[in-house]
Amino acid sequence: MSTSNPSSETTTRHPNEGLITLAHVIYALHAFSALTGLASSVLVLTAFLTGWPSIIAVILNYAKRSEVRGTWLDSHFGWQIRTFCFCGWSWAGWRSSRSSPFRSRWWCGS
Repeated sequence: MSTSNPSSETTTRHPNEGLITLAHVIYALHAFSALTGLASSVLVLTAFLTGWPSIIAVILNYAKRSEVRGTWLDSHFGWQIRTFCFCGWSWAGWRSSRSSPFRSRWWCGS
C-alpha cells in the first residue's frame, strides 16, 4: 500500500477568469466564421480560414498562449491553433489539387 506524497503529484495552475472568458470568446469567433460559411455560398472551410473572426481568434491564441501555460486552458489554446492550421493545410492541399497542371481532363470529368 503506497501513500501519496503531495510533492510528487503534478499541480496545475488555475487560470484567472479573464483567460477563461477569452477562451470562450475565441471559440465563439471560430464558430461565427464557420456559421458564416454555412449561411453563404462560400465553403465553410474557406470562411473559417479567411474570415476575420477566425484570424483574430488565432492572433489572440498566439498572443495569450504564454499566459495559459501550465493551466488546463493550454490544451484548449493548442487545439484551437492546431485546428486552424489543419484547416489551412487541408484547404491548401485541396486548392493545389484543383489547379494542378498534371491532372488529366478525362480523369477529372472536364
